[in-house]
Amino acid sequence: MTQKPAKAANWSQIKEPLKEFNREQLLALIKDLHDYSTQNRDFLAARFAGSESAAEPSAALESYRQRIIKCFPLRGYSSPKLREARAALRQYQKATSDLPGILELMLTYVESGTSYTNEFGDIDEAFYDSLSSVLNEMEKQFASPEGAALYARFRDRMRQLQHDTRHIGWGYGDDVSYCVGQCEEAHTAWLRANPPQDTPAAPDW
Repeated sequence: MTQKPAKAANWSQIKEPLKEFNREQLLALIKDLHDYSTQNRDFLAARFAGSESAAEPSAALESYRQRIIKCFPLRGYSSPKLREARAALRQYQKATSDLPGILELMLTYVESGTSYTNEFGDIDEAFYDSLSSVLNEMEKQFASPEGAALYARFRDRMRQLQHDTRHIGWGYGDDVSYCVGQCEEAHTAWLRANPPQDTPAAPDW
């Protein structure tokens, strides 16, 4: 008689014994998880790194960026690892609500995919659908008040992306052009609603 494989414990089964752990035991467990894998280390670093600044992206964000970039190898022909790249993006989104970092990874994904197809030529529909899917997510984020306020720091790269995709088929170039246009409009609307405050004049002593 064939034995059925044991089912993995669910969260409820794991949560109950954790309630009995003291502070030291919980810290030791988290350290074990941190040391167990690179993905765990990146997740914890992103969770506790805080918000990203334009000038100084955290080491955690850079680690996720490199994971995505490596999924689109430009030396020698190797198939892109779309699932792995999307997984890195999802993991960062679960680890932190930091919108600048999330937008950075989304744009890195699309830029890397664009560089890949410009290097090796036409790919397939699934490849461009994946890039367009992330573009749609970016467009929604940039349409929000918080995202529209951040668009200026990404504008030059978005316009470069539009230029780099102008001859790509499968509707991808059109998708990029449309996305950039929508993001520009959202940012313009945000600027109208949030005009820069005049700097107070220095007192005349």
